[in-house]
Amino acid sequence: MTVSMTSQYRKYAIDLKEVLLPWFTTRVLIGAGFIVAYAASEHLVPTDKPNVLSEGLIAWDGTWYRDIAMHGYGNDLAGLRFFPLFPVLGRAFSVVTFGRADVALIVIANIAALFLAIGVRRLVLFERGSRELANRAVWMVCLFPGAFVLAWGYAESIWLCAAVAGFWAIRSRRWGWAIVAGLILGFSRPLGIAFAVPALIECARVWRHAKTNERALGVAAVTSPFLATGAYLFWVGKEFGDAWLPFTVQNNLRGVSMNPLSRIWEGFSQMFGAQRLGDGLHIPFALAFIALLVFTFRWWPVSYGLFAAVVLTAALGAENLNSLERYGINAFPLALTLAVATQHQRSERVVTTVLAGGVVALSALAWTGAYVP
Repeated sequence: MTVSMTSQYRKYAIDLKEVLLPWFTTRVLIGAGFIVAYAASEHLVPTDKPNVLSEGLIAWDGTWYRDIAMHGYGNDLAGLRFFPLFPVLGRAFSVVTFGRADVALIVIANIAALFLAIGVRRLVLFERGSRELANRAVWMVCLFPGAFVLAWGYAESIWLCAAVAGFWAIRSRRWGWAIVAGLILGFSRPLGIAFAVPALIECARVWRHAKTNERALGVAAVTSPFLATGAYLFWVGKEFGDAWLPFTVQNNLRGVSMNPLSRIWEGFSQMFGAQRLGDGLHIPFALAFIALLVFTFRWWPVSYGLFAAVVLTAALGAENLNSLERYGINAFPLALTLAVATQHQRSERVVTTVLAGGVVALSALAWTGAYVP
């Protein structure tokens, strides 16, 4: 074994040692959320008990991914909004889990979340060179509002893992890896095309001094999420007659498109009305995300800020703000910014405690059916 290989294995061991605690702690907190939800359901009459509680880690969108993995898309057009990579992996891995696609999806999501934590640590080390900041960033990503879905049967884990790897690739000019990341993102979720924005920024940054082959690979990295998404849309158009169904079927759920600023202004009245536990619940999170976005542009390269802005705009530009917190973790540079903002020990403790309580609260609300993750 060469010295370089030994050094690399040592780095992996250090990465694993640093990320296991936040990864495991988050899952303990999610378990606490389930206990809270179960205890609360015991006080409800049988007809009011939430169905999602019985689904466990495969609840909400997880049931869609499970059914697609087991039976394909079928005739229910609503399922087309769930992109194919995650259920395809679940179906393939179900061979190992004795045909249980739901178990396969949960295992894949949690393993991907572990690699995501390692990727976040490596990315921050690459950008800042600070182990303290890198380790704190892992905690912030694991505990960020909406991050409990990284342990559920959701595609977020694999999507975010590819996004973080993609940022490392475009920032370090490893365009081949960036192409792979872009394809994974484009096949995983509709938001995958957002990766084209930072890829374009970083490609333009090195364009003048790059050789022809690097320029070609850079362009391929920019277009890769569009190629993947386009391939899925082409298949949908061929099978169902309308290639745009993966986007249009969400209109009934997300509502009409709105100006994000107008939507937030409207949300202020919802905070104190009948919607205070509905869309009004999301407004404080929206304001916090916007504040973090401002500082992301100040503290991180512009490609980070633009990526987060695109993801956040997609969430805030809808009439229905359900799942806003999940979009917040998709805009992962916001969590990195929070890690920078909590560099003092006291602020880190306060924020970490609040976020930990949020994991319990939001996961419990999701399992009681009061909150849509």
